[in-house]
Amino acid sequence: MADYFVGDIQGCHDELQALLTKVSFNPSNDTLYVAGDIVARGQQSLASLRFIKSLGDSAKTVLGNHDLHLLAIAEGLKSAKKSDHLTDILTAPDKVDLIEWLAHQTLLTKLPNEEVYLSHAGISPQWSITEAVKNARFVEEKLQSCDRKTWLAKMYGEKPNNWQQINNDDEKFRFIVNTFARMRFCYNDSSLEFNNKSAPNNDTSLLIPWYELVQLPENCYWLFGHWASLMGECSNPQIYALDTGCVWGQYLTLLRWQDKKRFIENAHKKT
Repeated sequence: MADYFVGDIQGCHDELQALLTKVSFNPSNDTLYVAGDIVARGQQSLASLRFIKSLGDSAKTVLGNHDLHLLAIAEGLKSAKKSDHLTDILTAPDKVDLIEWLAHQTLLTKLPNEEVYLSHAGISPQWSITEAVKNARFVEEKLQSCDRKTWLAKMYGEKPNNWQQINNDDEKFRFIVNTFARMRFCYNDSSLEFNNKSAPNNDTSLLIPWYELVQLPENCYWLFGHWASLMGECSNPQIYALDTGCVWGQYLTLLRWQDKKRFIENAHKKT
């Protein structure tokens, strides 16, 4: 039995299958933890979504920003971009089942019996683990309710970007989504910054990676995707970066938790 964590798939279905074959993944015994963004940008988003759904309880998925955007598109709140390759999903005969399944995935999940957590972008430095779990459940309940469309319409925007500035449930919903699905850098006061996608360097010296502000309890670990330019590098030894830019021509990463071994599959050339 093994637990595997995979970075952003983003429609790179062939690469995912090659990785799972490489490690002899067995859904009867193993569990695949998906760091969000199953869909978008890659050309095999429909196949990727169907496959993860088909794994049932053998896959645990957190929602990424592209997954949430797909939910908004499905509700008619946004229009799909050609570059996101979502048309196959939106016109699929099983579209309703796929969207409903996606809407019932979590923002935050953990390994059973271990303090090991997974979210797409990370955890706010302003939250404890207990608060993070509570806040994730707040959003998940809204997305799984009959008012899903109403709440998805409140999702877009960058303010408030500080937990201390929240005045109502609408702002709370937006901040939680932005934290779990969008953030990379923070300011000195732990406010979230959303525009810079580069890896930490001299040009980002006034910004701080969220994972350098977070203080996790001893024997607690966090895994995340979303930040492709990190290429799996993270300065916090308790935090693991998983997104290695497969959809951008780099590679897909699979981490086996039990021995921390990483497996990679280079991006396949698409015809």
